[in-house]
Amino acid sequence: MKEIISVIRINKVNETKKALVDAGIPAFTATGRVMGRGKGQVHYDILQGAEAGHPEAIAQLGNAPRLVAKRILTVVVPDELCQTAIDTIIKTNQTGKPGDGKIFVTPILDTIRVRTGEEGDEALN
Repeated sequence: MKEIISVIRINKVNETKKALVDAGIPAFTATGRVMGRGKGQVHYDILQGAEAGHPEAIAQLGNAPRLVAKRILTVVVPDELCQTAIDTIIKTNQTGKPGDGKIFVTPILDTIRVRTGEEGDEALN
């Protein structure tokens, strides 16, 4: 089993959830708004506003690193669905622009469904 943690754009959450269900991966966890940043130094909306000449956006630009709002989507899948999940997340979220997100994959030793006591892959869906 693998845990796939993806940090994605807020506006891509619903599209990503639908794509995962369509790919045969119906179970996942989405967290609320999280803040973070990659290599970029500024929130993209502020940068676009500053480029358009809006004084309030220009005033917010500075040298300090800015945090950008994202969502975290966590999926635990059997090994054979790992690449499908990764490919689905990439296909749905890739715009080719900075801020598309990151995917982290970690091994999971076991999964237990609390209600029934099922373990392993049987407990995933």
